[in-house]
Amino acid sequence: MRFRFGAVLLAVALLGAGCAGGGDKNSVAARAASADKLTIGIRFDQPGIGRKITDSWFEGFDVDVATYVAAELGVAKENIVWKEARTPDREAMIQDGRVDLVVASYSITDARKQRVGFAGPYFVAGQGLLVSQSTTNITGPESLNGKKLCSVKDSTSAQKVKERYAQGAQLVEYFRYSECVNALLVRNVDAVTTDDVILAGYATQHPELLKLVGKPFSEERYGIGLRREDADGKAKVNAAIEKMISSGEWRRSIEKHLGPSGYPIPNAPAVTEK
Repeated sequence: MRFRFGAVLLAVALLGAGCAGGGDKNSVAARAASADKLTIGIRFDQPGIGRKITDSWFEGFDVDVATYVAAELGVAKENIVWKEARTPDREAMIQDGRVDLVVASYSITDARKQRVGFAGPYFVAGQGLLVSQSTTNITGPESLNGKKLCSVKDSTSAQKVKERYAQGAQLVEYFRYSECVNALLVRNVDAVTTDDVILAGYATQHPELLKLVGKPFSEERYGIGLRREDADGKAKVNAAIEKMISSGEWRRSIEKHLGPSGYPIPNAPAVTEK
């Protein structure tokens, strides 16, 4: 009887030790360690932020952030699988496991936090307006009444303009910002709105045709999306973001990808999504 009782105690102790040391096996950190691979959602069509050059070559500030975080989780760049994360798809991609992380100019909002978790922020942008170089009658969001304003499906940007600044704006939606920019180039819309840092990249691509107007009129805190329940993963991703900032790699990446556009380099944000 004493031997059987001791065996039971030993089994319970071993089980408890295993649970304590194993952590959350569904955490992105645990998956990275066990598989030596991560699938990360990024933008494929945003110059300076996230752009697909070839099937194996991706570049931009978000790509650098994702690559740095993956390395801190033990995954080399060549073992990252990149997937396009369009605005209306990002929460679903995290929830159904198509991606481990989303690093795609992904603004942290209370509504989104009901569905997914966020680490960060790793960048703070402001909403802006992109117009044709010849446009003189659009100088800010208040001047958009009667104008066709383009943004992407399920983005809050255009709706924010209509609700707060110009109720008479006509909203036009596409699935990608690059489609909005193409519509602007052929004058099918009068302006494009989203984060100023994204628009700066497009203006750099077409400096003779497009320009940014007005001052930023919101604050967009970019976070790294992951499963809402993944507290361990969030802590490790936050630590990676803080290390990237303190090491100087954060600023070097911004200067490389966004500096040529003339976009003013902001101060690094404090990581608050603990």
